[in-house]
Amino acid sequence: MAVVFKKTQGLTDAQTHYCPGCTHGIIHRITAEVLEELGVLGDTIGVAPVGCAVLAYNYFNCDMHEAAHGRAPAVATGVKRIFPDKVVFTYQGDGDLASIGAAEIVHAAARGEKITTIFVNNAIYGMTGGQMAPTTLPGQKATTSPYGRDVDHCGYPIRVSEMLSTLTGAAFVERVAVNNPANVRKAKAAIKKAFQAQIEGKGFGIVEVLSTCPTNWGLHPLDSLKWLEENMMPYYPLGNFRDPAKEEEGK
Repeated sequence: MAVVFKKTQGLTDAQTHYCPGCTHGIIHRITAEVLEELGVLGDTIGVAPVGCAVLAYNYFNCDMHEAAHGRAPAVATGVKRIFPDKVVFTYQGDGDLASIGAAEIVHAAARGEKITTIFVNNAIYGMTGGQMAPTTLPGQKATTSPYGRDVDHCGYPIRVSEMLSTLTGAAFVERVAVNNPANVRKAKAAIKKAFQAQIEGKGFGIVEVLSTCPTNWGLHPLDSLKWLEENMMPYYPLGNFRDPAKEEEGK
């Protein structure tokens, strides 16, 4: 009998701890599928920081390293420079990457470190109870902004992909979402391109994935998908910002 679908070898059999409706599981799966399809599982080292994905080392079926909050790019830089033949990636949330780790990710990109970052943006601190994050939208409610984010007091959300795309060392930058099957396929394709850029020695790559947090948003999982589409996508538009393949074609 022909096999239509099977679980990727890139994931272990461990049951994930994520809340119902959270799309971390989808992002895990497509990342693992890409590593398996590229044939690099045995040569991959992932770095998981503090956040909802703190237990990612239990789920990815490759070597994993834990990092302090926000420091995954620094750890990944060290790993890649010691083992330049390995495929190295970080898996980070917006509270981790865009707040305490903002300097880490900016300078890793500026240096053109040959690592890949999977950046999960759900516009809130998930693991620690739903506080306002650097990516929380104007007017969006959080435990530390119960009346909604006031930009006069807290400033504006950071568009990480747009910011990093201005750095010469950033070879591949794309923002995707996993709110429907079509976007899941596009997200997987972007993640594959980001890893290929690393394998080809092009430089730093990041894929920002718009994700849901039904628990801290206070929404039903289906409603959270709709909220993401109606609120997050207008502020964080999907698309490619840097692609070495396209830039080579334009020369």
